Amino acid sequence: MVIEGMTPLLQVFDMAKSLTFYCDILGFKIVQTDTNTTTPNHNWVWLRRGDIDLMLNTAYEYGTRPSAPEPDRIASHADVVLFFGAPDVDAVYADLLARGLKVEEPKVAPYGMKQLYLPDPDGFALCFQCKANGTELR
Repeated sequence: MVIEGMTPLLQVFDMAKSLTFYCDILGFKIVQTDTNTTTPNHNWVWLRRGDIDLMLNTAYEYGTRPSAPEPDRIASHADVVLFFGAPDVDAVYADLLARGLKVEEPKVAPYGMKQLYLPDPDGFALCFQCKANGTELR
């Protein structure tokens, strides 16, 4: 069996807000979208940055979204963490600060990984990490 790559799919509340975060702040580019709507009102988007793929899908079809996220749905997002290999976590931290995000300084975990955590607009956790000695994690 040959398996190559993996592309997580996250359900998002507000696609426009998520695209701003993932594209404008994190540097992802749109690879493909659904064809039934126009930017930023897509229901599904495939994103890529380098060799990292991510798909976003709206939790509600366009026009049927409630005025606010459902707390029970958002609470389960805390169970999901996307880990990104980042050879210079301090540079990621500096870049995010320069873009106006409030993030805590990177910390070294007991198992030797230097990590920077931040939530996306839907409460999914993102972790940028490298080995504490500075070598890239893959």
